[in-house]
Amino acid sequence: MKKTQPRNPFPTVDIIIEVKGGIVLIKRKNPPSGWAIPGGFVDYGETVEDAAVREAKEETGLEVELKSLLGVYSDPGRDPRFHTISTVFVAVAAGHPIADDDAADAGVFMEGNLPDQIAFDHREILADYFRNR
Repeated sequence: MKKTQPRNPFPTVDIIIEVKGGIVLIKRKNPPSGWAIPGGFVDYGETVEDAAVREAKEETGLEVELKSLLGVYSDPGRDPRFHTISTVFVAVAAGHPIADDDAADAGVFMEGNLPDQIAFDHREILADYFRNR
């Protein structure tokens, strides 16, 4: 009898980075396209907190201080590539973001001027953030 390999969701983090003038979003280099909350995959042996700080630095160049946990988002359809579970943090940083790693661009936005094309379920996450601020 052939043993089947278990399929598990991938753990990810997203970081809503508060800076002077608003929050940081990155424009993705790779599909799915659009603007997104900075974030990425948790490496083996890494805490979600360490992953959040690392991903923020890799994608925006910003050193962040985690302030709070916004929530956990686990809808199996949230990422069109595969099932992910994201732990979403709110963080604060000083300075201006510079796109790096898999970010094509980075910008600072407020609730009233969010980009039209937002990837994944990040519009829902941002709505939760602005509602709970």
